[in-house]
Amino acid sequence: MSTKVSDREAPRAEPDARDRRTLDKINALAMEALAAVRAGKNPALSIPVRALSNVSFDEVKRLLRLGDAKQSRQFFHYKQAKLFMQTFLIAERCKKLIEEGATTSIRDIYYDAKHGVAGTKENTFEEQSESDPIIEDLEVTIDALREELHLRAENRGAMVGPMSVVDTGDTIDLRRMGSGGWSVPSIVEDNRIRFVTHEAEFVLFVEKGAVWARLNEDRFWQRHKCMLVHGNGMAARGTRRLLRRMNEELKLPLYVLTDNDPWGFYIYSVIKQGSINLAYESMRMAVPRARFLGLSSFDAEAFGLSARVSMALKDEDRARIEQMVKYEWFREKRWQDELLKMKKSEKKYELEALSSRGIRFITEEYIPQKIREKRWLE
Repeated sequence: MSTKVSDREAPRAEPDARDRRTLDKINALAMEALAAVRAGKNPALSIPVRALSNVSFDEVKRLLRLGDAKQSRQFFHYKQAKLFMQTFLIAERCKKLIEEGATTSIRDIYYDAKHGVAGTKENTFEEQSESDPIIEDLEVTIDALREELHLRAENRGAMVGPMSVVDTGDTIDLRRMGSGGWSVPSIVEDNRIRFVTHEAEFVLFVEKGAVWARLNEDRFWQRHKCMLVHGNGMAARGTRRLLRRMNEELKLPLYVLTDNDPWGFYIYSVIKQGSINLAYESMRMAVPRARFLGLSSFDAEAFGLSARVSMALKDEDRARIEQMVKYEWFREKRWQDELLKMKKSEKKYELEALSSRGIRFITEEYIPQKIREKRWLE
């Protein structure tokens, strides 16, 4: 007699050492609050402040670091009680996920934790915009990646190249990914994604999927022995973590290729030294040795791009440039020159502008020449 799918129990993975450490941190958080209650005290959480005012640039490690400033989240406080409750609701759901060996999306956990509060007309959460910051608060409070809490986001970005990986038990040859590439998962820790073999000499991250598709179609990764990665704009956390792992564990240099505009420069800076909002994760996500390959503000002249393929700066571009020239991580003279050149020219360029020199110009001339001549920024 056949067994119905609904009658079969899904396999439950036993918590590994990483999971046990995370469970211990969640339990410690709960026990601290319980001890305060038993002692007749007001239970409170001490949460690091995730704001620019509490972020500094580590000149030695070349990445953003979260400072020591903290905020208290108390149970017996009119404005903080709901946040206190929400934090433990999310922590309780994450604990259950880890114990069951399951993962879920940040959207799912919002709905799982959302319900009415007994005796009131209030809900625990009204919108996902409430639960997402709580997840980040929990991460920084117990020093655990969101992925270690068994939470994932939507896959964003793809990779192709001379490498084989094991993805949750399945061996995948990244040379045979067709036109779409291997979809980079949200959770890429070594207990899920393991590097098996590779012949890559470097990693090339491309901001745009369309430009990545051009390079993939031209088999750039095969001709130049590299891992070709894209992020569909700003690299998602899983992609950034994977870039960090390939650089740190496999010792592969990382080159970043973005548009010549303030947003492109910002994407590079987040990959290189982390973001202000996630400064507490810089040590596990940032790649301080990443190299900016382009587009440079000086490439229009160097590679003969016509002004007709440029775009005029907008007010928000000018405002962003004014902000960026003041950031410590853009203080190096060559970066100041880049930003001031863009400001003075009043022009920005998309990567696709290189196609005005020929559809395969970016593949056959631009990237190889810049790498060969070491014309990158760090």
